[in-house]
Amino acid sequence: MFLLWALFFTTSIGAAEVKYVFFFLGDGMSSSQIQTTEAYLASANAKSTRQALGPEAGNIDARLLMHPSNRLRFTQFPIMGMQTTYDAYSLNTDSASAGTAFASGIKTKSNMINMDPDQNQKFKSIAELAHERGMKVGILTSVSIDHATPASYYASVASRSYFNSIASQLAASGFEFFGGGGFVSPQKAAKSGDTNNDVHALLKQNGYTILNDRSSILNLKTQPKSKVVAINSWLQDSAALPYHLDKIYYDEKNQNLTLSEMTEVAIANLEALDRKDGGKGFFIMVEGGKIDWACHANDAMASILDMMDFDAAIGQAIDFFIRHPNETLIVVTGDHETGGMSVGHATTAYKAYYDKMFAQKASFQYFTDNQWKAHKQKYSQGYDGSKPDNLSSNAEMVALMHHVFGLDWNSLNDYQKQRLEDAYDQSMAGKSRNSDAANKLLYGGYEPITVTITHILNETAGIGWTSYSHTGQPVPLFAKGYGAETFAGFYDNTDIAKKLASVMNISQTLPVVK
Repeated sequence: MFLLWALFFTTSIGAAEVKYVFFFLGDGMSSSQIQTTEAYLASANAKSTRQALGPEAGNIDARLLMHPSNRLRFTQFPIMGMQTTYDAYSLNTDSASAGTAFASGIKTKSNMINMDPDQNQKFKSIAELAHERGMKVGILTSVSIDHATPASYYASVASRSYFNSIASQLAASGFEFFGGGGFVSPQKAAKSGDTNNDVHALLKQNGYTILNDRSSILNLKTQPKSKVVAINSWLQDSAALPYHLDKIYYDEKNQNLTLSEMTEVAIANLEALDRKDGGKGFFIMVEGGKIDWACHANDAMASILDMMDFDAAIGQAIDFFIRHPNETLIVVTGDHETGGMSVGHATTAYKAYYDKMFAQKASFQYFTDNQWKAHKQKYSQGYDGSKPDNLSSNAEMVALMHHVFGLDWNSLNDYQKQRLEDAYDQSMAGKSRNSDAANKLLYGGYEPITVTITHILNETAGIGWTSYSHTGQPVPLFAKGYGAETFAGFYDNTDIAKKLASVMNISQTLPVVK
């Protein structure tokens, strides 16, 4: 009882109201993504002490999992809750309806942002309500800044694919900081029903500075701007930041920012503006968006490294909290689980071998766009898919799998080899997106050879996948700081916005109609 009272006292007393609010959203992140990342950290940190790990337990000593050095920062927060993720019509939500629940406190249907399912009403987000109170607002993501989750904090649209309309509403929001990826369709309509605006012109008309190089973005820490859109220079896929794994291996001149670095810049910029303009505080939403994309593609290593960058971004907020402990709230959660990721696999039973993933040097995306693309161009001319050993007889492909993913052909069993041979033929024939039911199950619309490589690599490590989509399991939430105890318990995802509004003393009752 004393500990509970002490926790309440330290997190709730000492400030009239919360002044600085951080909401971190790991897209596609649930318990499995968290546990695999911490198990990976335990395995990586134990590399130099392998003799201490018992062979009967695989390569991970489970006793090390709870050591602070192997934990993610946010899983060590004092308050934990659990939230449901279903939307108005589906057990398995999409990011638009989940983002709407988090931002506006309502259930809607998939693909819709901040509108009721019948499209009769539009709703204000918690960020818009905070801005109306004079708080500065920052929206950050590792995917495009007009993607479903960030859009949920400043836009209302009938379709998440109306990228031009979403970006136009961003330009009209007045929010002080946007950072991360770029825009999907800034010059024209993305699809029928979308607007057809010049978004860059709108941004400039509304006083925004657009930055897209590392040095000018980092300069915001000491030379803040009143309204800024900070876009990373390397936009890998669909106007998103590169996977953190790819930045590590292929950003040799360090010309790009991590999500953590972008978060550090946003905090410094908004804090400076807040001091200048009356000190009413700020609201920052940070999305680790490519956790989701990696899990859609069933690439565990890409997911784990993006989880670690997401956690490092949370570390920036923790550093800020240390300076302002009585005025700061940090909330961390996911919008849904992606991929049906399992901590364990039928072929490894009770063991785990996460060191199998240490050799992976590219995400599925980078490999498909670069190494695989070059290989296919070289060998596709006159390709004969009827041969049973096209892959194994190609020494370059065998070496490529070993160099990029650490897969040793001679160490694979016959079943694994046959899966790779079949996928290689499919990819060389260009049939990765056909409607064959077996291919949907085996490859999920991704490049067959790439997803088969990551499947086999993950399976040998002890990680499984059941889906290429979202799943419906509840998602944990972690909180620290002023009002954190509000987030303990089990509740609906729409309650998160309402809890934030309560802690922030927002007078309106959510949902608030525009």
